Amino acid sequence: MLTYELKKSPGVPLYEALYRCIRRDILNGTLAPGEKLPSKRALAENLEVSKITVETAYNQLLSEGYICSKEKIGYFVEAVERHAPAPAAAVREEKAEESPLLDLTGSGTVRFPFSVWTRLQREVMLDYGEQLLLPMPNQGIYELRKAISDHLAAFRGLHAPPENILVGAGTDFLYNILIQLLGRDYTYAVEEPGYGKIRKIYAAGGVECISAAMDSQGVRPDSLDRAQVLHISPSHHFPTGLVTPVSRRLELLAWARGCGGYIIEDDYDSEFRFDAHPMPAMQSLDHDGRVIYMNSFSKTLAPSIRISYMVLPGALMERFKRELGFYGCTVPSFEQYTLARFLSRGHFEKHINRMRKFYRARRNRIIEILKTCPFASHLEILEQDAGLHFLLKVDTPRSDRELTALLRSSGIHIHTLSHYYHGAYRDSHMLVVNYALLSEDNLAEALDKLAGKIQD
Repeated sequence: MLTYELKKSPGVPLYEALYRCIRRDILNGTLAPGEKLPSKRALAENLEVSKITVETAYNQLLSEGYICSKEKIGYFVEAVERHAPAPAAAVREEKAEESPLLDLTGSGTVRFPFSVWTRLQREVMLDYGEQLLLPMPNQGIYELRKAISDHLAAFRGLHAPPENILVGAGTDFLYNILIQLLGRDYTYAVEEPGYGKIRKIYAAGGVECISAAMDSQGVRPDSLDRAQVLHISPSHHFPTGLVTPVSRRLELLAWARGCGGYIIEDDYDSEFRFDAHPMPAMQSLDHDGRVIYMNSFSKTLAPSIRISYMVLPGALMERFKRELGFYGCTVPSFEQYTLARFLSRGHFEKHINRMRKFYRARRNRIIEILKTCPFASHLEILEQDAGLHFLLKVDTPRSDRELTALLRSSGIHIHTLSHYYHGAYRDSHMLVVNYALLSEDNLAEALDKLAGKIQD
């Protein structure tokens, strides 16, 4: 008699668990071809489950050809081709890279508001039911666009009518929409140094992409002679942390107006400022329809929440409806309704305020650890008042490549500022410290390992 220990698991009903057990035994040869299976009643009594459970599992196995049924006789195992595992000698085992003590090359978030989010999901499911399965507007549901519009007005000083907002699954998707909307005849300029993925997306989209030189105030307008589109993060540049002042913003707006081009304002982590409120969005200064505002909830909530949006000037939105209106919205309505309630009921504002305090405290503890480490005199902390990263300048004769190799040998994976330059390699002696997921205990341990090496 077949005996299995069936346990209820989230999302896996008992019949599915039984089906998997029998299929496994057929595939590994425990149940031989032609072997008769127990009757439905006998197996149900033995496993202490309902007869329906066994019948449903058998029917699934029948439909997939693992067993056959002979009338008035019972169920029998079919002959199923099995793939033998490769001989041990033929399998080349690769040694997995040891996990670093600290990985400061990426970003992420912590303390996701699970209890609030799941409660809102249950509400949405009960309130909308099968309506969630219906087609929705290609710009995104109105409730979410209205909630985003209200949020931008209150916290970014930006008048963004819901009709001008387009919701999409991640900024990658929206970048590609912009390439099609603006056309491939334009030359795109991206910040140098800057986030390399943006350049790759534009290049993959078939547009010419050039570097926009920067100084202490952000992108230099005199470096944009060949460009008609500028991708910029003026509220908090990655990786330098620079904030573009109003005077430079007005110069860039004059450039866009003069060449008939556009500015893509990437506002990816403007919510996390610790010294003051964020500057108003650059689009709030635009009176000529030249700025496209973009933001995402991936940075503020979680990377897996793939909900981003952009605010198009009126003329561009009309062009989108006319030329690209066949695109469907890429974010499920269930997630959109949930986020709309999260925003409109004030949960997002409360979450940001809590996380601002949390990250400020974490940043302060990390800076204190750095200031009291054995080689603190060799370190200088820069651009620490915004975002979830800061720069750490190291007084060392080593090149950036030698410095990162030394740190890696002590279990610290980190990029230098030079890593984010697309052009010629240049030593910066500056480390980009992404601290959102950083453990203070691990940092202290890693710095102890480095003691005596940095000064060498």
